[in-house]
Amino acid sequence: MRLVLASNNAKKLAELRALLGGLPLEIVAQGELGIGEAEEPHHTFVENALAKARHAAAACGGAAIADDSGLCVNALGGAPGVISAHFAGEVAAVVGEAREDRRRRQDALNNALLLQRLADVSDRRGHFISTLVALRHADDPEPLVAVGRWPGEILRVARGDQGFGYDPLMFIPDLGVTVAELSAEVKNAHSHRARSAAQLRALLHEAWHLTA
Repeated sequence: MRLVLASNNAKKLAELRALLGGLPLEIVAQGELGIGEAEEPHHTFVENALAKARHAAAACGGAAIADDSGLCVNALGGAPGVISAHFAGEVAAVVGEAREDRRRRQDALNNALLLQRLADVSDRRGHFISTLVALRHADDPEPLVAVGRWPGEILRVARGDQGFGYDPLMFIPDLGVTVAELSAEVKNAHSHRARSAAQLRALLHEAWHLTA
């Protein structure tokens, strides 16, 4: 079964392929099919994930999956929240710049703003959240919805060079390292997306009758 991912994030695609591995699914990025990005006008992760999944499903005429994820910090009232990817404002494109290079510039600005907002804050608690939505078709009345949360603490100085986004600032006390210091294998075993994907696997088995 082909499942179109409503994203062009190569690392997110790789993570989901690994996390949902073994199921009879071919997960492809929407960009491979010429499908553009969907609008994300909502204030909650679940609404944006559903909007992205419906957009991709309508464009491909079949099943789609979307992930809306981000960082929620207690002391900031849940911010960056749904604007985690563009917390510092969307960076301007540079002619000839690769997509991943632009993403790295964006990540650096987002991290800098987060540290600025938390400069005088002692409560550093926060959590990554991943909301996965899967649809059999654009008008599916029964979307599968899975939510995973991964709690941690925001450091004052970045550590590690793995992962992306806020990973270098997110310290996981249970593991004693930042997310950016984890191998892909360990991250996929513990992350917010691993938790939502585990829930989704169960839902895919129960509702769509997919088995490994």
